[in-house]
Parts: sequence; C-alpha cells; structure tokens
Amino acid sequence: MLAVQKTESRVNTPLLAWTSAFVLEEATMDETHREFVDLLNRVAAASEDDLPASLDEFVKHTEEHFGQEERWMQEFAFPPAHCHQGEHANVLEVIREVRRRVADGQVQLGRTLTDALAEWFPQHAGSMDAVLAMYMKQIGYVPGGDNSAAIAAAAAAMAAQAAPGCSPGADACGHDAPVENTQS
Repeated sequence: MLAVQKTESRVNTPLLAWTSAFVLEEATMDETHREFVDLLNRVAAASEDDLPASLDEFVKHTEEHFGQEERWMQEFAFPPAHCHQGEHANVLEVIREVRRRVADGQVQLGRTLTDALAEWFPQHAGSMDAVLAMYMKQIGYVPGGDNSAAIAAAAAAMAAQAAPGCSPGADACGHDAPVENTQS
C-alpha cells in the first residue's frame, strides 16, 4: 500500500522539479537537461504497465544526451573528458540493467532508479555539466556552429598550461575510463 501511495503522489507532484539552479546558460544543454528531467518524471509517474515503455524512451534520450555531450568533449579535447564520460558510462550501465530487470518483472527497481537519478542529476549538472558549459563558453564553442576558432583556442589553452580536473591515468576522480588521443 505504501508503494502505491508514493507512486500515486508522483502523478501530481514531480519527482524532480525543474529549477533555475539547473540552467547552465548553454541553450542546447539546458534544453536537453529539461527533457531529461521531464522524462525522468514520466518514468517516476508511469503505471506498472507503462513503465517499460517509459524506461525505453528514457534510455534512448539518455544515450543521445550523453552521446551529444561526449561528442562535444571529443571535438575540443575537453581536459577532464574521461571523468565525465566515465560517469555517463556508469549511469547508462545501471539504467540499462534496471530496464532489463523491469522486463523480468522487477518493477520496483524502476522506482528505485528514478529516486537515485533524482538525487544524482542535480549534482552532476551542477558540477560536471556546469564545468563543461563554462569551458564551452570560455573557448567560444557553440553547438552546431563553426567552431574552428573555439577548437584552436582549446588546443592553445591545453598547450599553455596543465589542464584542471582529472588527469589521464591518475584516476583522481575514481573513474577508469580510457583516454583517447583526439588530436592528430
């Protein structure tokens, strides 16, 4: 009975309300994050019958969302990319596993996932994504634009000083993601 009451209350109250604290002043990223929050709330409010389809939509969005950010990071050789990508990989692994288990009838794991992601997202957006957005602004990178000057600025900045954040191979952030050489 308690789980039913909790689920019913989510229909009227979002699990994670969009707030101005999530706005990073990078339009594409902000729009994608708003979609993430909306889809997370749909999964949280989904009935048991609708949960698998809601999770499928959420998984697809999250794969595209993370892929978009990772393409940007690769394009301008974002210094702490491996930490950011490592966190994305971990979250996607969990989401996909929960989706498989929900298909096997472990519906409550879908509810546990939404609760965990509602706690995770503000921290991730406010730290890793905020740094990414700030760096993009600093070098003049505009998603979908002509970014040759921004990419040159990023390369010059990397050559001029050691990059802040996670160091490849140092595992300072706890991620063990491989580091790719994106410069030719």
